[in-house]
Amino acid sequence: MATDPIIARLSAQPLIQRVPSPKLTLFIRRDFLDAAECAALIGLIDVDRRPSTIADPNGDTAFRTSETCDLRGDDPLVAAINRRLAEFAGLDPRHGEPLQGQRYAVGQEFKAHTDYFEPTGADFARYCSVAGNRTWTMMVYLNEPEAGGATRFKAIDKTIQPEPGKLVCWNNRRADDTPNPATLHHGMKVRAGVKYVITKWFREHPWG
Repeated sequence: MATDPIIARLSAQPLIQRVPSPKLTLFIRRDFLDAAECAALIGLIDVDRRPSTIADPNGDTAFRTSETCDLRGDDPLVAAINRRLAEFAGLDPRHGEPLQGQRYAVGQEFKAHTDYFEPTGADFARYCSVAGNRTWTMMVYLNEPEAGGATRFKAIDKTIQPEPGKLVCWNNRRADDTPNPATLHHGMKVRAGVKYVITKWFREHPWG
């Protein structure tokens, strides 16, 4: 079977760790961003943050309680990080959604969810009709809260602790390109302090 070029490229990156699991493809890379970049991104998020939303409301008003910020692609730092993320994984930058920032205060979380859009979801056609479904997720922690805020992948019982600059990226699909439910993950409650992350999603087709 041919090796996926994105997985091959990520596997060859210096200092990267691949989480051993047959259920999903998950990589971790510490110090992807430096302290100054993290601080600058936190500042941008704080300027424009708003309540987060979900694609298919499920009746649970506490399902996602964080705040979100759409980071401007014409900002030099944001543009540079967009390029770096795509190049790092060998992903086509044209397929990338705009970079987002998220802020989690004490008690805020994003309960267990997948990043791809459910084919049976009410809004699947609206979200996927142009650029297709999400393929890869690339997320970077910008700080370390005083307590809590880890990301837990339930299917493999893997909990990743936030550290400034740490990149976590995963393939939202199986080898046959169908959505992978084993990517279910929980942005756990912050118990003390505040957590900041940035997230970049890539699609099957060019964005926009």
